[in-house]
Amino acid sequence: MIQRVSGVQRREAQQAPVQQRGPAGGFGAMLQQELAKSEQPQGVAFSKHAISRAQERGIEVTPDLMDQLAGSVIRAQAKGATNILAMDTEKAFIINVPNAKVITAITQEEMKENIFTNIDGAVFLY
Repeated sequence: MIQRVSGVQRREAQQAPVQQRGPAGGFGAMLQQELAKSEQPQGVAFSKHAISRAQERGIEVTPDLMDQLAGSVIRAQAKGATNILAMDTEKAFIINVPNAKVITAITQEEMKENIFTNIDGAVFLY
């Protein structure tokens, strides 16, 4: 069945306020929030595997170490690396750069016995 819309109903529909979807401010505000997030330096996260390896191997994860790892990711991103070995004299970490995620943690003793494969960069922690 086809209903006929009167002119009065059309005018009321045209004058009705347009409701915004999403949070206040609409798309422009959401875009600005996302741009601001991408400009903020992102931290490094540890995978479950890396957390358990660090605990097993007695590697203390301090705020200073987290800052060093985050800096390593930033430097590796600038060079286009995707998987890096970030190391100092006592410990090493394999990090997936695009996801900023530590994949595993290794102590100095284990570094002597291992060959690192599937990495395309190395960063020395300082």
